[in-house]
Amino acid sequence: MKEQYRCHSCGTTYNVTDFVWKCTCGGVLDLVKEKVTTDVTKLQEKMPTMWRYVDVMPFEKDSNVWKEVTMGEGNTPLIGLDNSEPHTLVKVDYMMPTLSFKDRGAAVLIAKAKELGVKSVIADSSGNAGTAIAAYAKRANIACDIFLGKGTSPKKIAQVKAHGANVREIDGTREDVAAVAQKAVKEEKKFYASHVYNPYFYEGTKTYAYEIWEQMKGAPDSLIIPVGNGTLLLGAYYGFKELMENQLINKMPKLVAIQAENCAPLAQAFVNNEIEANQIEGNPTLAEGIAIASPARSAQILEAIRATEGEIFTVNEEEILKARTLLAGKGFYVEPTTAANYAGYLKYKRLPSEKIIIPLCGAGIKAN
Repeated sequence: MKEQYRCHSCGTTYNVTDFVWKCTCGGVLDLVKEKVTTDVTKLQEKMPTMWRYVDVMPFEKDSNVWKEVTMGEGNTPLIGLDNSEPHTLVKVDYMMPTLSFKDRGAAVLIAKAKELGVKSVIADSSGNAGTAIAAYAKRANIACDIFLGKGTSPKKIAQVKAHGANVREIDGTREDVAAVAQKAVKEEKKFYASHVYNPYFYEGTKTYAYEIWEQMKGAPDSLIIPVGNGTLLLGAYYGFKELMENQLINKMPKLVAIQAENCAPLAQAFVNNEIEANQIEGNPTLAEGIAIASPARSAQILEAIRATEGEIFTVNEEEILKARTLLAGKGFYVEPTTAANYAGYLKYKRLPSEKIIIPLCGAGIKAN
C-alpha cells in the first residue's frame, strides 16, 4: 500500500519520509492512500488483537514489522454500562498494555517508524501518549525522548521512565511542551512520533471503529468521545468512513465530543460556527488528557463532528469528580479525562432506543 502526505490546508503533497511531519505552510498532514478493503470472511481466522485488521493499515505488502512491536493491544471488551441502560455500552479501552487507548495509535506509528528504518524518536504528551510511545519504542529497539509538562501525573512520568525513555520535563503549557519538542526534532534531526501531527497514529486509532463494527455486527447510533487533540474521535471517524466505503455499514454514527469547561476551544468554535478553533487561555482541569488550548487538527475535528450531525458538550470540574465516582460505583475505575466523557454523556439528551458507545480511555490507577 503506497501512501503520501497531503497538507490539509494548501493541498501540497509529500513523500512519506523520516523527517516530514508538517507542511511548509504550517498545515497538518493527512494520509493519502489507496482505497482499503478487507475480507470479512477471514476475520475469525485471525489473531484476537487489533492487528486482525492489518490489511487496512498502511504497511508494505506482506510486511511483518508489526509483529516485532505488538504487545497484543486491541480487541477490548464492549459491555453494558449497567442493567438500567441497556442501549449504552462502554468499550473498556484502558485494558491495553500501557492502560490507555493510545496504544492503538502508538503501536502502528512505531511499527511504521521501524519499517522506515528510524533509530530514534521524539514525542510530546500530556501523559498517556508518551507512555505508549515509550513502551512501543523500547520494544522496537528505537531510542526515545518524551517531552512532558512539569504538571504531568507523577505516575505517568514514572511509567515513561520505566520503559527506558529519556524524559524531558518542560515548565509551561501543553502548547509550550509541544513547541520545545518540535524545536528538538528540527535541531536533533529525529523522527517526530507525534500522536497529533503524524497521521499514521490515526491508522491505529481507527481500529476502535473496526472492533465496534465487528462486536456489534454493525454501527451504533452515537459515539461519546472526550476530545482534546482528537486522536480517538478522528480515528473513529476514519474507521467508520472506511466501513461505509466498503458497504459494511449503511450509516455513520453521530460523533458527540466532550470537552472540559476549563479548556474548551473546540466547543467555542462549534457554537460560533467557525471552521477551526482559535487558541484560548485555558484554565487547569482535572481532565489533563483533553486540556488542549490550541488543537492542531481542530479543522478536521469540527468537520467530522458536523459531517455526522454531532454535538459538543462541556463539563465542569465538579461534574468530572462526580462522574468519576459514579463510574467507580459501576466497577470502572477511570482517569478524570474518561470521567469527563461520562459527565458529558449524562448531559446528552439521548433517545430511548439510541445505541450509544462510550470509550473508557484510561485506567484510574494512572492518575493522581
